[in-house]
Amino acid sequence: MLSDNKFNPKILVLATEACAYPGADAVGKAHLEYGANVYVFRVPSPVLFPEDFYLRCYAKGIDGILIAACGSDCPYRGAYDRLAAHIDSLTTRMKAGGLEIQRIRLTAICTVCIKAYLKEVGQLDEQLRALGPVNQSVAGQLQHLARARMRDQSQMSAA
Repeated sequence: MLSDNKFNPKILVLATEACAYPGADAVGKAHLEYGANVYVFRVPSPVLFPEDFYLRCYAKGIDGILIAACGSDCPYRGAYDRLAAHIDSLTTRMKAGGLEIQRIRLTAICTVCIKAYLKEVGQLDEQLRALGPVNQSVAGQLQHLARARMRDQSQMSAA
């Protein structure tokens, strides 16, 4: 997975505890591996994270995010569809703001999807190596705008 390229992208994996995290764990149990540049976080459902979270990750130096969710097998009714819409909105804002949309990837991973998990991580790693480091300044500006939108929405709903 490592090439002669000196850039080693930081990849954050948000793995759902019901499906994708057991799949990621199965990689270790099978004594397979992926790069030490991959950080896996077990989450109940990635739909809980606001747009600001993803942009803040990029602003702090995370080069790419893999959202490994349950897909249609999600135990939370409608969560995957809401997540897909959420990520679609995020990528629209990223593209408009000058941040490459190839830095985020949404995929469905089941509890035993070892090969699929490794493939997704490997493909994101390759894409990020080709893109180079994230522009933290652009990401920070987009995060600032996202926070302002959230604040405005909060004030409108309180009124």
